[in-house]
Amino acid sequence: MDQDASNFPNPPANLNKPQRRRQLLPWWVVGFVWIFMVFGALMPIAIIMGLLHFNFQLSLLGLTTDQPMSLIGGSLIFLFLFKGAIGLALWMERAWAVKLAKVDAIISGLVCIGVMVYVLYCDHSLSLRLELIAIIPYYLKMNSIQYDWENFDYEEATQPVVDLN
Repeated sequence: MDQDASNFPNPPANLNKPQRRRQLLPWWVVGFVWIFMVFGALMPIAIIMGLLHFNFQLSLLGLTTDQPMSLIGGSLIFLFLFKGAIGLALWMERAWAVKLAKVDAIISGLVCIGVMVYVLYCDHSLSLRLELIAIIPYYLKMNSIQYDWENFDYEEATQPVVDLN
């Protein structure tokens, strides 16, 4: 039973190729995609409640407020809407979604760093933002899948694996 491996035909190149762009995303990114799609969908309600002078807590990336119609509140609502739109674009497999996700990661990282610097200089205390633990791998993952995502060919991915020749 000692057969030479060269006697066996090579498997088709698309045998392990994902059938959808969405399959390029790891499970933890899919989890965040769903979380931000839900929060993004809630933001129109938050805007209406804010216009009706209801106060409620908003917090993201170290920014916190209980006044949704303040500068920080508006910024947080915009960030939630932006992240929700990116989550939806990733879920709907738009070609430009990964590029925008990288922009989101950069903005999120800068906001976290800005909050840390603000707390350091204004409150004279050290605040480490744990969100950076998720933002950095998120950026690196989006960077690593960007080429495959943008050059994904659905026709090649869905061709039959069996070659009758």
